[in-house]
Order: sequence, then structure tokens, then C-alpha cells
Amino acid sequence: MTLTPTTRPPTAEAVAPAGRSGRRGLLPTGWIRVGRPAWWVELVLIVVGWMLYNTTRNAVPGNRDAALRRAGEVLSFEKHLHLSFEQWANHTADHTTWLIVGMNYYYATLYMVGLIGVLLWLYWRHPHHYRAARTALCVTSGSALIGFYFFALAPPRFLADAGFIDTVVKHHTWGSWASGSVDTVSNQYAAMPSIHVAWASWCGIVMFRLAKNRLVRALGVLFPMTTFAVIVCTGNHFEADAVAGATIAFLGFGVQRLLTGRPAFPARG
Repeated sequence: MTLTPTTRPPTAEAVAPAGRSGRRGLLPTGWIRVGRPAWWVELVLIVVGWMLYNTTRNAVPGNRDAALRRAGEVLSFEKHLHLSFEQWANHTADHTTWLIVGMNYYYATLYMVGLIGVLLWLYWRHPHHYRAARTALCVTSGSALIGFYFFALAPPRFLADAGFIDTVVKHHTWGSWASGSVDTVSNQYAAMPSIHVAWASWCGIVMFRLAKNRLVRALGVLFPMTTFAVIVCTGNHFEADAVAGATIAFLGFGVQRLLTGRPAFPARG
């Protein structure tokens, strides 16, 4: 007589994918992928994001008066709370030409260079965490677009009557996506939230959580802090814009965890 071994039903731990906790997210388990996606998929996402940005940019000019009025209201609100130091920072930085010119070029380039650099670093060095971090970035960027569309806000540099200096115009530096010919491809009333701070915060979180090198982790902390100083000193954003930008970056990671049921990065030991 042949004895048939008793078959036990698989446990929840055996069924759950490796690295998954028992907690489930809003997305079906089958929809959740890990690993490096195809490069063309990422390219499509970039093109779609650019098209969405252009849509919001083209819709905003009709809200110019409202954007300027809101800028005055934001400034008055910050002063009421005794938290406004934008004008002081703007004038103080402008006293040192090399510093403010450097900040103008930083504003024009490094937020994008930093974002692309961190994305490539993630894609090649940490592919297991790429999709989760990219989901957080998409949520962050989408939240910013909603803010641009429904809450058009002029930057402080447009408030010349309030004493602000447009440092790009004064020092004749290139672009900063803020003045001169560059304004034809840039939303001039997209100050709330600050996409510079939002992306720099996302980069900082990724670098701090995944990098093993202490210098890289330190850069992850300094990048959003330096970006905050730059956007305020150049008159491109209010403090409130920066707070909103950092908030939507953390919101992006929160939504990612809600969707998948797990954090984007492993807990540090």
C-alpha cells in the first residue's frame, strides 16, 4: 500500500511575494511590479508629463490678474504671521553679484539636472526600488500640476511695487525659466507649489534612503535646503510655495505606500 503524504494548504507567508508584508494596498497584487522597466516606457511618461505641463501653461495666462492678486495675499498672510523673509533674502543675496548670478543659473538648471541624475542612478543602481520611487515622483508632479491649474500664483519678483527684485532681469542672466524669451515655454504663474523644491525633496529622500556613501546622503539633505534658499533669494517663490512643494513630495511617497501596501524603501537597520 502506498501512503500519500498529507498536503497542507500554503500559508499566507508562502503565497506573499518576497519582500512583501501582509498588508495590502489599494492596487491588485498582480499590478505591482518591481525591477527595471523598459526605457521606452519611461520616455513615454516624460512626453505625457510635458504635454500635461503645456496644457496647464496655456490655460494660465487668462488668470494673470488673479495670480497677481493672490501673490499679494500670500505675502500679506506671511507678514501677518511674522514669517515673511523673502524680501530681506532677495535684497541681501542681490548685494553679492557672484552669489546671485550663481543662484540664477542654479535655478535655471540644477533642479532638472539633479532630477535626471537621481532617476538614472535609481534606474541603473537600484532597479528594485525604481518603480516605487517613480510612482511617488509621478504623484508629486501630478499634484503640482493641479496646483498650477487651479491656483495660479505670481512669483514675488512680479511684485516690484512691494520692493522685490527680478534678479534675472537685473543681472541679465540666462533664462531661469522666468524672464525674457524663456517665458514662451514656461508657466510664469506656476509658483504654487514650488516644483523646484518638490523635485529636490524627492531627490533628497531617495538619496538619503538608498545611498550608502555618507557624502551622497549628505548631498541628499543639502539639495532641497539649497534649492529653498535659491528660490527665495531669486524672488521666484514665496516661503509658502516651498512648504507646499516639500509637502507634495512626502505626499507622493505616502500615496505610493497606500497604493502598494509597502514603503518605497527598506527600513534602515
